[in-house]
Amino acid sequence: MRRHAKRAPQEPTIALINVVFLLLVFFIVAGTLARPLDADLRLVRTAGLDGAAPPDALVLHPDGRVTHAGAGIDPAAHVAALDETARAVLRVVPDREAPAADLVALGRTLRSAGAGRVVIVTERGLE
Repeated sequence: MRRHAKRAPQEPTIALINVVFLLLVFFIVAGTLARPLDADLRLVRTAGLDGAAPPDALVLHPDGRVTHAGAGIDPAAHVAALDETARAVLRVVPDREAPAADLVALGRTLRSAGAGRVVIVTERGLE
């Protein structure tokens, strides 16, 4: 009687290689669907621009002063002088060195004076 040789179990590596190859082909095809930019196109550079606060923003200085358009103001009185649409969203530009406690206190003052939303305007960092 002749013995049958045991077959070794098939390795799943062939199936894995096929899946990886199909994914590779898919990403190559999908990556070429977007048209490249024109070769003579030169994009705008913004690295040298100075940041400026929005004209309607309140500025919080490191010493706790609050200014609007360069003049010192009382935040609660400023909100009271605004109409309803201007009160809906108030922008605050804090100085980098301004204490966080002063910023939180200013936000609370603006909200209690009738501001709908208080938005903090910051600079997007490039890392």
